[in-house]
Amino acid sequence: MSRFFGPIIQNGFVVRDLDAALRHWVEVLGVGPFFVLPRIDFAETRFRGQGVDIQIAVATAYSGDLQIELVQQLNDAPSIYQEFLDAGREGLHHVGVASSDYAADLARATAKGLTVLQGGHTLAGTGFAYFDTAGDFQGTMVELFEATPPLMKFFAKVQAASRTWDGSDPIRHPRAAG
Repeated sequence: MSRFFGPIIQNGFVVRDLDAALRHWVEVLGVGPFFVLPRIDFAETRFRGQGVDIQIAVATAYSGDLQIELVQQLNDAPSIYQEFLDAGREGLHHVGVASSDYAADLARATAKGLTVLQGGHTLAGTGFAYFDTAGDFQGTMVELFEATPPLMKFFAKVQAASRTWDGSDPIRHPRAAG
């Protein structure tokens, strides 16, 4: 995907228990600090072509230049996350690519035959699309998300915190992100 859209910057993990996952990443792997958004608000989300009301919590940290995203679905709405969990899986779910020209990249991907399994916009206006590449990548989807200035500012803040993190204050609760 990096040849088509730019570098993969994110590994996204779907977890059943966000608190337990945070403990593992902080205490066992030494990654942090994590910035937790207890609920991402969506303006619109479509899963397999149908509108859905997905509720998720997300925690984000960096290990060097790699963003670690932990996603816990909070309701039982149909979604790529719920399908993953229903299949008995937990862990690496997708890799993420930030797009500075989201509409063009989305159009190029669909023209190449990639199918959007889930997509939409956050309430803050950030577009996202998860492509049905799981079979091709042995279970890992590709997420294309819009590199909006507020979102990229948030990511830069999280990454800067990781560069000087001394292990203290491992779980942080910012107000909002893109």
